[in-house]
Amino acid sequence: MSTIFSEHPGRHERHYRRRIDNPLFGERIVSRDDEILLEMQRLDHEELLTFLTELRGTVQRAVDLKPNVGSEVVLELKEQLDRLYEQSAGLADDHADNQAAIRQLLGVIMRNVEQGAAGDTQAAEELAQEYEARAAHFQLLESPLVADLLHPQSAIEAVELAPSLLSADAQDLGAALQLFDLEQLTQLYADAEQCLARCEDAPASAAERLGQIGGQLARLRQFNAFN
Repeated sequence: MSTIFSEHPGRHERHYRRRIDNPLFGERIVSRDDEILLEMQRLDHEELLTFLTELRGTVQRAVDLKPNVGSEVVLELKEQLDRLYEQSAGLADDHADNQAAIRQLLGVIMRNVEQGAAGDTQAAEELAQEYEARAAHFQLLESPLVADLLHPQSAIEAVELAPSLLSADAQDLGAALQLFDLEQLTQLYADAEQCLARCEDAPASAAERLGQIGGQLARLRQFNAFN
C-alpha cells in the first residue's frame, strides 16, 4: 500500500511535495517515492516529539516561577516561548491549541514585565513596540512557507528559494516577501526571472508570482527612496 500525504504535513514533507514533478526546480525536481515520503514524515514526527517535550518543560518552568524571580530568568523564558511558537508553525499536525497556550503564557509574562517597568516611559514604549512586532510576526507565521523559510535548518536550500516562491500561492508568497530587504529582494527577483526563463514547462501561475515579486520590489524601492 502506498504512503499517503499527511493532512497537516511538517516542513520536510511540505518541501518534498513542492519538488514533486515541479519543473521549476530543474535538476532538483523529484518524482514521488513512497520510501522518501515516509522518511520525510518520520523526520517531521521526530521534530514534533522533540517540540512537545520541550513545550511541556517550558510550560512547567513558567508555572513554577517564583514571584520574586530575577528579570533575566523571565526574559529567557519569554524568548523560549517566542521560539517555540515560531517552531510550532512549521510542524506536522494542527497546533492551534498549543499556540493559544503559548500566547496566554506570553501575555502573563508581558504583564509582569510591564509591572516591573511601571513609571518608565521609555520602557513602556519599547514594550508597546514589542507587542506590535510579536503580533505581526505571529501573523506572518500563519503562512507555512514563512515558517519553512525561518527555520534555522530550513529544508529550502538557497538554490531552491526562487522555485519555492514561484510555486507558492499568492497569499503565501505575499507573506514570505515581507521577510526580505531591498537588496535581498533585488537578487531574488533576478533569480526568479532566470528560473522562469530556464523552465519551458513552467505553470502559468509562476509568471503571476514573478509579477508579484516585482510589485513588492517596486514598492520597497519607492519606500526606501522616501525614507
